[in-house]
Formats: sequence, C-alpha cells, structure tokens
Amino acid sequence: MLTVRNAARERLEQGELALGAGIKLARTVEIAKLMKTAGYDWLFIDLEHGAMSLDNACQISVAALDAGLAPIVRVPSGEYSMATRALDNGALGIVLPHVNSVDEARRAVERLKFPPMGHRSIAGALPQLDYQSVKTTELVESLNAASLVIAMIESPEAVEIADQIAAVPGIDILLIGTNDLCAEMGIHGDVGNPRVVEAYKQVGEACRKHNKWLGMGGVYIEDIMQRYIGLGVRLILSGNDLTFLLAASKARAGFLRKIAL
Repeated sequence: MLTVRNAARERLEQGELALGAGIKLARTVEIAKLMKTAGYDWLFIDLEHGAMSLDNACQISVAALDAGLAPIVRVPSGEYSMATRALDNGALGIVLPHVNSVDEARRAVERLKFPPMGHRSIAGALPQLDYQSVKTTELVESLNAASLVIAMIESPEAVEIADQIAAVPGIDILLIGTNDLCAEMGIHGDVGNPRVVEAYKQVGEACRKHNKWLGMGGVYIEDIMQRYIGLGVRLILSGNDLTFLLAASKARAGFLRKIAL
C-alpha cells in the first residue's frame, strides 16, 4: 500500500509528543524549513483568525510536506469547502473550531474523509503524493490513513459530551482550545484554573476510552503545560511564529540595553 507520511501522526502513534508551531505572521514557504530546524513536527496554519489566504496556506503546506512536517490547517467554523480545498492542495489535517455536538463531529468526518469513511470528493494528482497518478483505491486509503480530523473542544457543553465526540469514527484528536474554553467559563485567561484542569481530565479520559489523542492549544506557561501533558496531552500547539519572533527579539534587545557604555 502507498504510504503518505504524517510526522505528527507518527509521533502520536509512538506515544510521543507531537509539537506544532502556529503560523500567523509568515506568508512564504521558508517558514516550513525554519520550523523543521527549530524542532517541530507540524504546522498549525490558521485561517480562522489570521489574515492569510488559502493560496498562502496551500503553498506553505506543500513546502511543509517536503520539509518533513505535517501541515494542518484550521478553517473557520463550518467552512468545509475551504477545508477540502486545503486538503486537495497539501494539508494533512484539518482543525475544526467550536465542535459542540456529535452531529458536527459526524459531519466533519463525512466532509473530510473519502468514501467509505465519508463523502469527500476525489481529486487526482495531489501534492501529498508528489502529483503522481495513482490508483484511486491507493489514493483514498493512503490519505484517509494519513490525514487528521481534529475537533476543537472550546465550551463547557463540548466538554460534557467529549465522550460522545471521541466515540465518532474518523475523529482523531480532541484539541482543547483553552482560551476560548476559559472565556466560555467566565474565567478569561485563567488557563490553570481547577475547572480547566477538570476539563482536561474529562476530555483526556474520553480520548483514552476511545483510542483518540488529546490536544492542547492556548497554554504557554511551562509549568501548566507540563501539568496537562501529565494528564495525557500529546498533540501540542507550542506557540506561533509571531510570539516566537517577539520573544527572541525582546530578549536580545533587553540584553543589549543592559550593557553599560
């Protein structure tokens, strides 16, 4: 069988952490090689909040494939036509925000997976296959196996039905969007709050029960990150290009400003 590599999925299948870098500022393909050198496994290409175009996202996705990273694209809620175009042009996964019902989870699989798992339309000569012409059966099997469908859990209501969402065949990962979850709980920014800890425990238990992976976004305080990793988080959005650039730039400027002349 033809195999399409997904570095994030491979890490997860080996029980390791799959580290992702958010792409918010970059618009050119060099970012893929930069994040590879920095030690990341996947790119979180954000079309929900960022101003990036689908064209930029697809070009970066193709570059990520050649760099050995998994390009994963977040689309706005319900934008399945955008999601399938991203998948047809290089993405190896889709992040769906605000999945608050089992029906939404099922619809995601129906729209993002090829038959027999779903009803995604089949396109040929895909970048994930180096634009080769292959048998349709090989294309479908390899890409269904490699691509990740990631449901974001961002409300108390979604946490409560996490077990049912995790039970949906074809959903691979439940990714807690911690900032939005905090907002919905009325505790803006309090990512270490006991209520959030309980949410991680509950969603993590659902993932373990149904052999799915637990993901984390919006948590960048190191001791809190470590705590949630201890609760089973394996897919991690580690930060984004903008915050990485600012942190390194501020550190260098701060060092130089302290030098006595």
